[in-house]
Order: sequence, then C-alpha cells, then structure tokens
Amino acid sequence: MMEDLLGSVTFGVFFLTTVGIYVVSVLGLNLQWGMTGQLNFGIAGFFALGAYTSAIMTTAPSDHHLGGFEMPIFVGFAAAMIVAGITAVLVGLITVRLRTDYLAIATIGIAEIVRLFLKNEDWLTNGVRGIPGIPRPFEASVGDNMFVFMAIVFFCVVLVYLALERARRAPWGRVLRAIRENEMGAEAAGKHITRFRLEAFVVGSMIMGLAGALFAHQIGFISPEAFTPRFATFIVWVMLIAGGSGNNRGAMLGALVIWLVWSGTGFVTSIVPPEYATQVSAVRLLMIGVLVQVILLYRPEGLLPEKPPNSRT
Repeated sequence: MMEDLLGSVTFGVFFLTTVGIYVVSVLGLNLQWGMTGQLNFGIAGFFALGAYTSAIMTTAPSDHHLGGFEMPIFVGFAAAMIVAGITAVLVGLITVRLRTDYLAIATIGIAEIVRLFLKNEDWLTNGVRGIPGIPRPFEASVGDNMFVFMAIVFFCVVLVYLALERARRAPWGRVLRAIRENEMGAEAAGKHITRFRLEAFVVGSMIMGLAGALFAHQIGFISPEAFTPRFATFIVWVMLIAGGSGNNRGAMLGALVIWLVWSGTGFVTSIVPPEYATQVSAVRLLMIGVLVQVILLYRPEGLLPEKPPNSRT
C-alpha cells in the first residue's frame, strides 16, 4: 500500500513539474504568436539551446563535452536565457521582417539546423550520447528532492506569468497587439514595427530557453533525440491553441489540459501488447489532433479566449 501511495505521489509531482515546464514554454510562444502574431515553428531549437547551455554550465568536468563548469543552477538558467536570446537576435535580424508563413518555414529550418549541430558536434555536446549527470537545484544540501524542484519550476511559472501580464497591460504590450491586428496602421502611427517584433521574438525565445533549462535539470540527462518537433514544438502549439491564444491564463490551462490528455493516453500504451505499441503511439497523436479539432469547432478562440487588457475576467 505504501509503495502504491509513494508511486502515485511521485507520478503526481513529475506530472505537475512537467506541466510547469510546458507552461513556461507556452507563455513564451504566446508572447510571440498570441500577442504579436509571429508564427514561430522553431521552438525546439531555443528549447534545446537552453537545455544544453544550462547542462554545460552546471555539470561536473568531463572529457566528453565542453564545459563541466559546476556553476550554480541559477547561473545555468541565466546562461540558458542569454544564449537563447543572442541566438534569437541573430535569427530575428534575418527573419523578423518575413510574413507569417515565410517566418514559419524559416524557423522550422533554423530549429533543424540547431538540432543537427547539437547532434554532430561531439566536442561540444557529446553528440548522440548526450550529457548525463545534470544536477538538481540544492542537491548538495537537500538531495535529489523532487518537491524542491517542483517549487522552483512553479516559482519560474509565476515570475514569467506576472512579468508577461505586466507587459501585456503596458504600452509595449498594446503596441504588440496593434502590430498583430493592423501592422500598417501601427506603422502609420509612428511605431517601429521591426524593433517591436524583434523584441517580442527575443524575449519569447529567452523564455523558451529557460523552459529548456528546467527540462534538462528535471530529467538529468539530455540528448538530441529529446528535442524532436513533436514534443518541443507541435505539442506546445497545441497547448496554446487549445487554451486560448493571446491569453496567458488560457496558455497555462491549455498546457495542463493537453498534458493531462497525453499522460492519460500513455497508460493505454503501457497496457497493450508490445506488437501494437507503434500503432497506439500514433493513435495518441491522433487523439490530440481530434481534441484540438473539437475545441476549434466549439471554442474557436480556445478554452479561455483573449480578454481586453483592462478586463477583470
């Protein structure tokens, strides 16, 4: 009985921690797409950069990859955001002027370039063998405590949410929404469209880098296979669309609902015969797609639609 209870608690903490990490990533996407109208399909690239940067900064010295600097965890988080931000600046200077569909194509290509770079540069990332031994926060003093890490993830969620809510209500956020709704009108009003779009793209990518760093320290091991578009891009978009694009609370709700569905369908995969595992895995994606279609039919603006900035609801 105690083992069953302990297993349930462990699963619950892991589930909530994973939801929190996805919430951070979805909030970053909501800034880019929900508030500014930038179609970024390269989430996996910034997510991976954040994960690898924090891993390199915080792990013990190793002959198999760069770094092993044994820096504090929060230094790794900051470095992950900085590297993701610098990359976003370089990418944004090239792509931010592109229209929505062309921007989507460009960011897909950039994410794949990042993944292949991390996969093939053994001296930097240990290639396909990955980076093990990524520590948890305060591991030396409290051990590998999952509750402490969950609290840190929730703290990051609250911090990002409050910062983005403040930005949404500020003049900066109003300009972003004006660009989303009528770019030519915002430009006619004297706003520097390119600068605002670049700022939103960079800040959103930095938040995605933070999510990647949290993911690396949750799992303790990363390799290029962990950053496939299915888990680092596709499902993040599904969460935002289902929850409510443009609404930070909707983005958080979408992350919870979609990961709950995904985890629930995982139980089905675990009980079917091994010869049907591949088919069931495909059915999981199909179920997520059907759920999104249902939401789009009956709640086209998401479970929690965007509200005016001054609305109390």
